[in-house]
Amino acid sequence: MSPGNTNASKRAHLSLLLAYLNESNDAVFVIDSCMHLLMSNKTLANWLADSSSHANIASRLIGIEESIVQFSLQLQAALAGTSPRFECLIRPEGGLPRWVEISLNSVNIPDHETEILGVVRDISVHKSEVTQLKHQAIHDELTGLLNRREFTRRLQFLMSESNLVHHTLLYLDLDQFKIVNDTCGHIAGDELLSQLAAIIQKQMRTTDTLARLGGDEFGVIFENCAQEVGIVKASAILDAISNFQFDWDGKHFKIGVSIGVASITPNSDGSECVLSSADAACYVAKEKGRNRIQVFASDEECSFRRREMDWISRITDAFEADRFRLYYQHILPVTSGYACYEHHEILLRMLDDGGNPIPPSEFILAAEKYHLMPLIDRWVIRTLFAHKSRCLMNGEHYGDGQSGPLCSINLSGASLNDDFFLDFLKDQIIEHDIPPHLICFEVTETVAINNLTKVAKFMSELRADGFRFALDDFGSGMSSFAYLKSLPVDFLKIDGSIIVDMANNNTDYLMVEAIYQIAKAMKIQTIAEYVENNSIMDKLKLIGVDFAQGYEIHTPECLH
Repeated sequence: MSPGNTNASKRAHLSLLLAYLNESNDAVFVIDSCMHLLMSNKTLANWLADSSSHANIASRLIGIEESIVQFSLQLQAALAGTSPRFECLIRPEGGLPRWVEISLNSVNIPDHETEILGVVRDISVHKSEVTQLKHQAIHDELTGLLNRREFTRRLQFLMSESNLVHHTLLYLDLDQFKIVNDTCGHIAGDELLSQLAAIIQKQMRTTDTLARLGGDEFGVIFENCAQEVGIVKASAILDAISNFQFDWDGKHFKIGVSIGVASITPNSDGSECVLSSADAACYVAKEKGRNRIQVFASDEECSFRRREMDWISRITDAFEADRFRLYYQHILPVTSGYACYEHHEILLRMLDDGGNPIPPSEFILAAEKYHLMPLIDRWVIRTLFAHKSRCLMNGEHYGDGQSGPLCSINLSGASLNDDFFLDFLKDQIIEHDIPPHLICFEVTETVAINNLTKVAKFMSELRADGFRFALDDFGSGMSSFAYLKSLPVDFLKIDGSIIVDMANNNTDYLMVEAIYQIAKAMKIQTIAEYVENNSIMDKLKLIGVDFAQGYEIHTPECLH
């Protein structure tokens, strides 16, 4: 077959292929090395005002200078033997802009100039969806502001710059927002947040960053802004919000804002530290009366708040890394009348990164302040009940012949005020088949007095099922006796501050004796805390106190 026939045959096959491709939604074309259009399918023809012209395809199909340059470079790559695939924005002759994916492949015909087969796929819808997803990933859906994740990323990037200059970070927490939410509902609350976001945004420069960090909290980064100037800008935000009135359904609300200010300097410890500092300063502003600005400094007040708030992330990390452990400490009989009795208090320890136990005194206060105690209480109950259930299934028995020791569990005020906690507790009892007589719940005197009606009802309902209760830290105020008859408790744990010096202080001795006598009259057993030496133990025996607990008696051990 002659070369001419061969070329004709290949062109015929190519024409046949394009005929098939006329049914495709993709635009298909053949061009020469000078970008002259030689062949195209119907889709491409529909994109162009005049598909019969063989003019340069770059100007007719691509139409956008930046994309023309990109197309030219990719065409050279295709002529060199590669098969490039790329995305670009085009504006076809007589059409609207659209995002496309273009692939180019060389078609080598013997004794003929190399031609390029191109396929153009419209990806405008996909591109729009991707753009929308990217926008949603970094923006708050309600206010349209940046979200916390993106705010943190930008803060980290800003602080990673080698030529870091002074910037100012603000942490804003709205005052009185909850009143609007509770009074008018969440729709009103959402509208308020949207309006306030717009008010704050008006105080921003194009180089500044504003984000909704969550709930009614916002973050601001003033770039290239010294702290003194940042405070002035913070004052402008505070004034703008203070002068704003929110109207909803005939009701009018004045809103305030507490603002914490922290400097970003080359000496700053890191993004998390700076954000924590601003948050701590904001918390102090709230404690000082709200609707004010507090600058973070190295003074004890702000530093204490930051240390306290740092525990939030440490506690959360400990949960995620399974670094909580249960310990137990013996509560021993003082007199021989309870020789076979076995009683433990369950204690919580958090492990640090090195696996060393952290005493609860270091993190419980922060957990209480930042509402983490219900989470902790539930973990303790789940873990202990699962442990006891395994012991019962394995046939483990203790000296009292009741299938295990009595275990005391501390309950926080937050859990007792949780309307769903009792249902959670009952579900755990059923799930693990725990005998009620093996569990004693400890409630501090302060929590009980502050929630007397609710605590009394909680105790009565569970005590009827066989659970026992202890009133912890009893006796710190002698007004305790007035409330005692309202609470159905089995044990009084005498406050350790009275116990520790009772061997040397007659007043403390008499207070312990008075508590014991009243408890005995009410048929309530007594437990002395902080029993650290034999002198105290001798005094307890002399009075007749039932049980003792302390580090000298038994050092807490891990519950395996």
